Amino acid sequence: MSTQDLINKLWNLCNLLRDDGVTYHEYLNELTYLIFLKMVEETGQEELIPEGFRWPDIEEFNAVTRLEEYKKLLIHLGSHGSLITKAIFADASTCIRKPATLNKLVTEIDNLDWYSAKEEGLGDMYEGLLEINASEKKSGAGQYFTPRVLIEAMVELMKPSLDDVIVDPTAGTGGFLIAAHHELKKHNNIKTLDETAYDKYQHGTFFGMELVPDTRRLAMMNLMLHDLAIDDDNAGVLYGDTLSNEGKNSLPKASLILANPPFGTKQGGGIPTRDDLVHYTSNKQLAFLHAMYHSMLKPGGRVAVVLPDNVLFEGSTGRKIRNDLMEKCNLHTILRLPTGIFYAAGVKTNVLFFDKPTDINQDKGNTKKVWVYDLRANMPQFGKRNVLTKEHFKEFYHAVGSDLTQVDEAKRQAFIDNHQDGSEIGNIDTCRLRAFTREEIAAKEDSLDLAWIRDDSIEDAANLPEPDILINEAIEELAGAITDLQSILVELDAVEEVDEVVV
Repeated sequence: MSTQDLINKLWNLCNLLRDDGVTYHEYLNELTYLIFLKMVEETGQEELIPEGFRWPDIEEFNAVTRLEEYKKLLIHLGSHGSLITKAIFADASTCIRKPATLNKLVTEIDNLDWYSAKEEGLGDMYEGLLEINASEKKSGAGQYFTPRVLIEAMVELMKPSLDDVIVDPTAGTGGFLIAAHHELKKHNNIKTLDETAYDKYQHGTFFGMELVPDTRRLAMMNLMLHDLAIDDDNAGVLYGDTLSNEGKNSLPKASLILANPPFGTKQGGGIPTRDDLVHYTSNKQLAFLHAMYHSMLKPGGRVAVVLPDNVLFEGSTGRKIRNDLMEKCNLHTILRLPTGIFYAAGVKTNVLFFDKPTDINQDKGNTKKVWVYDLRANMPQFGKRNVLTKEHFKEFYHAVGSDLTQVDEAKRQAFIDNHQDGSEIGNIDTCRLRAFTREEIAAKEDSLDLAWIRDDSIEDAANLPEPDILINEAIEELAGAITDLQSILVELDAVEEVDEVVV
């Protein structure tokens, strides 16, 4: 049985849960509890779970009373066993109502070919379940899932090393940390590291923080199945709010930050409460960007972060943060991503690549030029039927290089000079790569929403996006305008900065 076969069989078990009234949102939690117990047995890590509360014990429960015994087991494991066990079963409960449903799940999970799955990698199996769950709009999980192909491209371009401290301040289900782990394994034999180096790899390399308990549970399971940061109080995905002093005190300074702060329209909330920031805003993505470069990044560190368009053009505090970023860091590359690649319809996003100078006193004028690659204009509509693949990044790699820890300006300029469009050579209006000087950006009021290619797909009435995409785009623009107006009111001392509109 291939990993994909196993993924499909496990996901099909959700039909049993649906028949028992379990919602899309609750599917993966229910499967995670049972899969964790089964995986502990399959991987020989029984010491993680107290005796009497393991997978064989569930199998030995009387079929009639198994559901009641299982409920007690979930509560018990929330406060007993290893650190990762208690984290995964924290506040655990089951939505299963019929004993027959649990009995069937236990039997079906036990009958799967776990030997083959272990050979291919149990982590891939679980990531496959996460991806399917995210693609189901009713699950609401899409906001926590970044397409794997985008994660892999960002990680590959950032060239993680064994010396790095890698942090994802909005860890979600742990996708960036897992991808960095895969990239490091590709170029290093982890098994041959000496004891000190291996201890650093397991407990001093991968760090994340997640605010949503259920999402953090999935992240811990993901790391466990990849054999990362198991039973460590200080590494792995920590529970807390990065924009509070929990983040300041718990997360180490990073040499590499990989992140995709959750986006969406959200009313209510407030400004960050961590006390080491300079600019405070209720726009959470702007707040995360500011926290990353100002507080979380070591001198000499580098960042790749996904951010929505409103972060690039929002005025008032948004402009101050972008200006501050370009003063203190070298924002060398922006990748304008196509729409439809995330499971929130119509959201427009970008990847910002920047690094901080090693000299802490060099905190002015670090960005001289920003290279923008437009992968959005005249691209097909992406979605479940037309997915983003690595092939779509091929020209981007050719234009900017495969190593964004350094910027080869001569190579980038050569790409522009060699660009051909029909009979024209060097047509800058159709080349997807373009450089903007710091002076040009300042003249645009520090807006980084830099587009120059005529997008025929937008103007073609026969090829308009789906209505839900158009509506989400309108919401995004309105939210940005409302946030600007709110910021002006705050500066006029007309209101307190407590309300939030984030896209």
